[in-house]
Amino acid sequence: MTPSLRDSFQTKCKRFLLFGNEPTPELFVILTVYFIQGVLGLAQLAVKFFLKDDLGLSPTRMAALSGIIALPWVIKPLFGFLSDGVPIAGYRRRPYLILAGILGSLAWIALATIARDGWTATLFLILTSVSVATSDVIIDSIVVERARRESVAQSGSMQSLMWTVWAIGGLLTAYLSGWLLTRFGNQTVFAITAIFPLIVTAIAGLIEEKPIITHEENRHNFTRLRQTVTLISQTVRQKYILLPTLFICLWQITPTADTAFFYFQTNELKLEPEFLGLVQAGGNLAILSGTFLYQTYFKTIPFRKILGWSIILSSLLGMTTLLLVTHANRTLGIPDRWFCLGDSFILRLAAHLSFLPVFVLSARLCPVGIEATIFAFLVSLFGLSAMMATESGALLTHWLGISPFNFENLWILVLIANLSTLLPLPFLRWVPDDDPRKVFPEEGRERSIILPSVELSAHSIAGDLTLASVVPELIPTFVTAIDSDELEM
Repeated sequence: MTPSLRDSFQTKCKRFLLFGNEPTPELFVILTVYFIQGVLGLAQLAVKFFLKDDLGLSPTRMAALSGIIALPWVIKPLFGFLSDGVPIAGYRRRPYLILAGILGSLAWIALATIARDGWTATLFLILTSVSVATSDVIIDSIVVERARRESVAQSGSMQSLMWTVWAIGGLLTAYLSGWLLTRFGNQTVFAITAIFPLIVTAIAGLIEEKPIITHEENRHNFTRLRQTVTLISQTVRQKYILLPTLFICLWQITPTADTAFFYFQTNELKLEPEFLGLVQAGGNLAILSGTFLYQTYFKTIPFRKILGWSIILSSLLGMTTLLLVTHANRTLGIPDRWFCLGDSFILRLAAHLSFLPVFVLSARLCPVGIEATIFAFLVSLFGLSAMMATESGALLTHWLGISPFNFENLWILVLIANLSTLLPLPFLRWVPDDDPRKVFPEEGRERSIILPSVELSAHSIAGDLTLASVVPELIPTFVTAIDSDELEM
């Protein structure tokens, strides 16, 4: 192969496979971590059937437990502060990534061997979330720094690439999850899943970072952390950050019917794990499709416009689930299985198209100098909203009398879950209509830098994919310059 052909091939690979991102060891670590997160979906069905059948939890208790398991994602910025302020052997990133992989592997092994009641299962499932959230903490500061350097047209490239890799990992293991569960049981699936976090441990050495050598530098880190906390407090009160964040939280906090619907699929429709694995594979294919559509057609559309229309579209499409829970699909001559496959694909596609702009907007709202920390804080707020949505869904499930074999009022829960997502729309003007970085002059952004730009804390939410113009008169100065001596008081 001639040098020109080789260069042309490498350029095309970079453009079409990496969405224009440079192939570096840093990128390899980022994509591997997200790929492993997708692969961990191998245990998703096993966890649900373990809680439902082995432990005998009701829909209400499982939904409540799901919210508790998500708690590490809510407190994830604390993991970032820990990694920044308490270096291990002089390093802030590598040791924590190594420990995250080991912790995740041990937690899955424990689920496979000694978890036999609700309390121990909850503990070990929380530890699996801690493992994934910690690895995210180490990775996401790099992602946010990249997003800050990109143009509007490129702003979604890294997020799109990460979601693509995540979805590929999930797609490769989705059907296999149901097949393994049917033939070998929950414990075997948990044991196999324990292998994958160790891959995260194995690649930790590829992260480039300089060791902390002196105690003086270590003490300086605590000063930086104290400065960071002060600056976070002042920054998040800026209305250009506060208002979009409030809107997204209001949208995310609406109740969900996911857990009750899982019981309906398995107990009422008699769908077996292998078929549900196929449905899960279709959902991951929808994520890949949504990522391609966003990257190709929607990434330059104003945030407010794409978010508003995607919320409306998702709510309307979500109403199609009523056909299934009322068995109206049978009247229309559509078999339950085909309806589940098609409906899951469409809903997951719409949900992903509405969620990708949220991550891109969050990254671009972050001020220079504390982008990783602010991004971590914003995403943790979204995680808290999602956890409250799960808990409110559990409460509604209880109030409506939905049980493992009583789904008479499930249609009401589905209706409430879909209509409630429309409630925040009157506040849509809180979301920027244009790139928020265009609103503020470069000089203003430079004045906000009082801390080093990346190594501050950290950061995104990966989980079961269930998953602007700021009003002109409310736009403040980007970030008021703060005197460093004042922060140290």
